[in-house]
Amino acid sequence: MPLISTFYGLIIRLYFYDNEKHHLPHLHVEYAGEESSFDIQTGDLLLGKLPVAKQRLIMAWIELHREELMANWKLVVVGDKPERIAPLK
Repeated sequence: MPLISTFYGLIIRLYFYDNEKHHLPHLHVEYAGEESSFDIQTGDLLLGKLPVAKQRLIMAWIELHREELMANWKLVVVGDKPERIAPLK
């Protein structure tokens, strides 16, 4: 699973599997042994759980990097590797 960014203990990955569940542009987040996924277009939490403060960090990061994330989504849909994206500082 391609790593695209890490910050504040959050590990963010972007990958695509050709099935119904994975057609929506989204990213996967790992934190403290928990996994979750977020909608790239809205920043909403789709699955899993994270502490509220960490959810807000991810939502802010998505807002700042939405264009890069969508460009990366287009790459993974066709089987290419996504580019790294700067962490939240």
